[in-house]
Amino acid sequence: MSLPEPATSSDLPGPAWAERLSAEIGKAVLGQKDVVERLQIALLVGGHVLLEGMPGLAKTLLVKSLGQAMGLDFERIQFTPDLLPSDVVGTLVYSPHDGSFTPHLGPVFANIVLADEINRSPAKVQSALLEAMQERQVTIGGTRHPLPNPFLVLATQNPVEHEGTYPLPEAQTDRFLFKLLLDYPSGEDELEMLRRWGSTTRSPVVEAASNGPELLALREGVDGVFVAPEIQAYLLALVRQTRDMAAPAATALRPLAFGASPRATLALYQSSRALAFIRGLEQVTPSLVQEVAADVLRHRIGLTYEAEAAGLSAEAVIAQVLAAVPVPG
Repeated sequence: MSLPEPATSSDLPGPAWAERLSAEIGKAVLGQKDVVERLQIALLVGGHVLLEGMPGLAKTLLVKSLGQAMGLDFERIQFTPDLLPSDVVGTLVYSPHDGSFTPHLGPVFANIVLADEINRSPAKVQSALLEAMQERQVTIGGTRHPLPNPFLVLATQNPVEHEGTYPLPEAQTDRFLFKLLLDYPSGEDELEMLRRWGSTTRSPVVEAASNGPELLALREGVDGVFVAPEIQAYLLALVRQTRDMAAPAATALRPLAFGASPRATLALYQSSRALAFIRGLEQVTPSLVQEVAADVLRHRIGLTYEAEAAGLSAEAVIAQVLAAVPVPG
């Protein structure tokens, strides 16, 4: 009697789902493999993502392609200085026939919401979006309306354009699971882009490779990934190290004005588990925690003016954090 063949990574539900999704997104967006993997993690843990990059790096196309590949309802909101909260969450519409008010739900009632150039709208719009991100609900006319499940906000912003922008408050940036930095594509990817789309006006077609029920079922698999007590202590030590670096010290240079919040600890825990799941691993390792640490922490720490003057970046400080905390054996 022959024994069954051992399962390969592509046979496991996590890696198989991730490969299907990446293949469909790759029809429209070349490169950005790490960013696509982080977006898959966000889907699995239900976390929002802030995408930052120069214009023309396909941030909007990437999010749209993700929604198409997932087969989920997708809405795009272009944030502008004159945008109103009702343009995002909806409003009450008056009916002159019977004098009643009927709720008109806004574009935020979708599975994947693209908040394009999110830092171009004032505080009132940000506060309306904040309730949706945190509470998974919207209040219109005193009535609460639950948002669909799954629900993710994927926001974009330009790192170099500051005129007519409103910096996101720390309370809102802390709600994002990741802050992802998009870079220019490699020479090979850019050349392939020319070969595929340089001589045609047709847009690439991305088909659904998954759906909402499958995603919700996969989340149960993420919950089954084991995190050893030593790994839990390690990721907690990483977060607490950022707070220690913000404490008053005898040295002249204090790198951080404030450290990461407890929400960062949860985000690091959940995202490292999801990364293990899509890699086909049964437990979290220190290297997985280190892989997602920068994406989880970079928007949750605040550099001091002295650190910025000294040329330090959030990535450099996070590298110091990883070097300072002993890795469990």
